[in-house]
Amino acid sequence: FWLKPFWFKTRRACSQASEPHRVHIERQPEAMVNIPKTRNTYCRKCKKHQPHKVSQYKTGKKTGKAQGDRRYEKKQKGFGGQTKPVFHKKAKTTKKIVLKLECSKCKAKRMKPIKRTKHFELGTDSKKGKSEYGGKYR
Repeated sequence: FWLKPFWFKTRRACSQASEPHRVHIERQPEAMVNIPKTRNTYCRKCKKHQPHKVSQYKTGKKTGKAQGDRRYEKKQKGFGGQTKPVFHKKAKTTKKIVLKLECSKCKAKRMKPIKRTKHFELGTDSKKGKSEYGGKYR
């Protein structure tokens, strides 16, 4: 008998009779990610669990003084137009969310990446379409 290798996965064939060779992979709808503004988690400096303040990490302003930027500016100088290729084929539609955790006791900061998502909220109560009792099924 033949054992399936660990990487072998079975997939459901497409229901249309005209294309039985096609494979249908089901995708789950992307949910809104809602994270509380404070989180009790481990602090490396205090060496124990402490309440942390949670915020979303944002990249800083580019100074243009990095070696690659200086080399690129020097190459672009003068006549001759664009010297290096400009990237156009963007594949991803989302970015990975990075949380910045700051310890409330010692103010030590650390970054924690979470999954990719299109909708991200930080500590808001989204009560869209819900009443106090019963929700939408009444």
